[in-house]
Amino acid sequence: MFARRHPYLFFLLCLASIGALTTVVVSLMIAGIVAGSGRYTQIDGGGEKVGIIEVVGVIADAKTVIHQLKQFREDKSIKAIVLRIDSPGGGVGPSQEIYREVRKTVTKKKVVTSMGAVAASGGYYVAAGCNKIMANPGTITGSIGVIISYTNFRALVDKIGLVPVVIKSGPYKDMASPVRELSAAERRILQEFVNQTKQQFVDAIVEGRAMQADKVAKLADGRIYTGQTAHEVGLVDRLGNLEDAIQWAGELAGIKGKITRVYAREKKASWLKYVMDSVMQALEREALEPRLNAGYILEPSVLP
Repeated sequence: MFARRHPYLFFLLCLASIGALTTVVVSLMIAGIVAGSGRYTQIDGGGEKVGIIEVVGVIADAKTVIHQLKQFREDKSIKAIVLRIDSPGGGVGPSQEIYREVRKTVTKKKVVTSMGAVAASGGYYVAAGCNKIMANPGTITGSIGVIISYTNFRALVDKIGLVPVVIKSGPYKDMASPVRELSAAERRILQEFVNQTKQQFVDAIVEGRAMQADKVAKLADGRIYTGQTAHEVGLVDRLGNLEDAIQWAGELAGIKGKITRVYAREKKASWLKYVMDSVMQALEREALEPRLNAGYILEPSVLP
């Protein structure tokens, strides 16, 4: 063995390895300390502060946005908040959680939504809770409704000769199974679920936007709107970009003069926790059967 033949060299190699590992660990720790220092990323404008929170991508987890809303809400130096939404929507639960936190926040501070390229379905659900909404003329928004979709592999299973075996505790436990047809009773249950969660969406807009229920119901047929059309039908208050929304939020909060833009920092987790959480989430997703998801989300095929 190498260690027996060259003991001194082996010892030196071990010391070098330990030294290198220590350097890496210390570097990671320092990086973590630097990344975590300070509560906000501040863009100095020489005036009072407007907090900016970004809701980007599919809304699958509400924890970060809720934390940032609470942080800005409780910070007296933050005079108003802008929600920058660039999202096609996402899960029903996370969208509703963020909406609820927005509604708590508007009782304390002015909150303005700035819509980016797309703020549809769950993205609009979140925006509806704000005091005001601003969109670009070409923003994709609307898509007010709920969708459940899955792929049925029954024909393929029959063709290759597979025989699915299911042991279940109740008649609807494997509802929407991809290896058999959907029964009439199951379709009725899923439709009732969709109708109920859609009504929750409509009710949220009625509450947040102070609109008539019958008007919202007519708009909530799942179609998308440009920001311009959304403005014309009352789903959006003004047309403009992010800078316009920041200025508007400042005006609503009584800020005169320059505005300091403040971005919330995300909570930093250790790299090991990040890896472990990612692995566990992947395993949990793989374990879920059937793969049935309901969401306030715009179908990807609609996006440009």
